[in-house]
Amino acid sequence: MTTELVSAKPYALFFQALSNPARMQIVNLLREKRRSLSVTEICMELNLEQTHVSHALRCLTFCGLVEFARDGKSKLYSLNKATVVPLLRIVDDHLEKFAGNLYTCEVLKR
Repeated sequence: MTTELVSAKPYALFFQALSNPARMQIVNLLREKRRSLSVTEICMELNLEQTHVSHALRCLTFCGLVEFARDGKSKLYSLNKATVVPLLRIVDDHLEKFAGNLYTCEVLKR
């Protein structure tokens, strides 16, 4: 393993990619729908502006959290099923045990 991968920086950047509210809303929506969605569908479901959604999707796809497939001129977005979907299942298990602590932690912003 390289020194860069052993450092905390890549981990911090990974979780920072998910810490933005719009990006997390998109991840949650794609998970909930269990199908690929276009930018227009995401905008309508989340009541967000197209530029905001496109910017968030650019980050999510570049960081490998979301994938896309072309459908004519459109792109359809879905979660990375190989890594992100299993990770979210692990987070669900963690939240079942520790969600209350997250809400009462004096360090975290709520």
